[in-house]
Order: sequence, then structure tokens, then C-alpha cells
Amino acid sequence: MTTFLSAVTADHFDTEVLQQHWIPLAADDADTAAVLRERLGIDFTAARDQVWETDNFLYLPVVADYQRGEAVERATIVFALGGEFLVTLQPSEHFVPFDKAVAKMRRNPELAGSAHGVMYALLWALNEASERVLHHAGAALEATHAEIERAISGHNRSDLAITDVRGTLARMNATERIVARTRLTQLQLARAARHLRADGPSGRGELNDAIGVLLADIDGVGQQASIEYDKARYQQQSALAWLDAQQNEIVKRFAVAAVFLPPALIATCYGVDLIAELSWQTGLLLTTLLTLVAALIPLAYLNRKGLLR
Repeated sequence: MTTFLSAVTADHFDTEVLQQHWIPLAADDADTAAVLRERLGIDFTAARDQVWETDNFLYLPVVADYQRGEAVERATIVFALGGEFLVTLQPSEHFVPFDKAVAKMRRNPELAGSAHGVMYALLWALNEASERVLHHAGAALEATHAEIERAISGHNRSDLAITDVRGTLARMNATERIVARTRLTQLQLARAARHLRADGPSGRGELNDAIGVLLADIDGVGQQASIEYDKARYQQQSALAWLDAQQNEIVKRFAVAAVFLPPALIATCYGVDLIAELSWQTGLLLTTLLTLVAALIPLAYLNRKGLLR
């Protein structure tokens, strides 16, 4: 089995210690998946989105967000935790967050000495990735809030401000979705950490203590995600309220302008000399009264609907 592990993982790690307890499985590597299923009995098909337990392995899925450059990407990691081996089903391309886990295990070689220690390091790295995503989202929310403030106060023409606010609001909605996904990730990380602590062998008090600290850190990042989510929702509601107010003002202006259309039409028609009523003795008076009525009826309607307030 040691020979098999070395053959599978030689391209992924630069230390023999990691090869002894951690097998990363790329999502598109069907050949290695078949070998693992035959030799270790590992089958990820039943545990894509739920906790699953067999005689030899505990399957724990985590959907994680992580930052690659300025982009935030999302990937599903499924941990198959056994007594001797940890197998992770992960993206086919290089998975950036696990680089920090490998660095942590180099600094703390005892973590690489067991499957449970390796999984602790991987969960720690995913929590760190969530924290970086939240910092990125928080900075984006501050930027969009500043853009909205500039759009509201920096334009004399409200139609330009409305266009700017709508564009900024779309970016804010995207950031809000990232924060909402991070909250879900933290719940899954906490669940995985609790199962890791419960499944750990006895006599590993230091690892259990470390997992306890990790659980507190996961909870702290989750609370920060809730704060950022509430901030995003508040900014969204404020921007939407301003947009509604501006749109109502525009509607009101059009409504008031529409009041003058009927009398203007009547005045135009009666301004033509061929209109017979103008030759009447009371023609001018009737035209004036008709124009006044045509103006008052829309005004009364708009006032009743509250558009003139």
C-alpha cells in the first residue's frame, strides 16, 4: 500500500510524510478513483452533498469559496476520513487554499503524522480562505457604498445618478451572494470540524485542543460573515429606497406635465379661426371654462392618488 500511495501522490507533494496519510483525488481522475474504490473501498458518489459514513470512512462535503487573484471562485471538497488515510475529492486544477495547509504541516510536522492531523490542517486552510474572501467582500461593499454616495450627491441630473446607482447595486448584489455563500461554508466547516473531533482517536489531547480553537475561529468568521451580510442588505435597501424616491419624483413630474396637455390641446384647436364656436357671443367664455375644467380634472385625480404631495 505504501508503494501505491507513493505512486499516486508523488506529483502532488514534496515530502514522504504527507504521502503516508493524505491522498488528493482530482475530480476528473477516474482511473485513480477506480483504484481507490478497489483497494480502500472509497466511493464518493453517495456523499456529494451530505455526510455519509461507511464501515471504514466518514465522508464530509464542504463547499468553499476562495480567492484567486481578484476573482472569488467556488469549489466542492469531499473529505473521506479513515483511521489511516484521508482522501480528498477536489477540483482537477490546482486548488490554491491547500497550499497554506501544506505550509502549515511543514511548520508542524506532527500534523502530517495522522489522517486526522492532515484534515485539521485542510479545514484550517479553508477557514483562512473564507476569512480572506470576507475581507475582499467587505472592501467591495465599502467601495460600492462610496460609489452610491457619489452618484447621489455628484450629479445634477437625477437620470444619470439613477443609472450609476443601478450599476453599483448590481455589483453589490453579487457581493451579497458571495457573503451568503460564505455563511453556508462556515456551517459546513463547523460540522466537519465537530465530526473530526468526535472521530479522533483517544490520547490526542493536543489535536483536540487545536480543533476546539479551530471551531472558535470558524464561528468567528461566520459571525463576521453575518455582519457583512447585514451590511450588504442595509446598503441594498438604502439604495433601493433612494431609487424609488427618484423614480416617484420623475413620475410626479410627468404627471404634472400631463395636466397641461388637455387645456393646451383645447387652446390649440380653438386658436384656429375656422372653429365655429369662436363666432358665438359666449364662445371665448366657453373655451376658457372648458380649458379650466380640462386642467382641474387631471389635477383632482393626481391629488386623490397622492402624486402631488
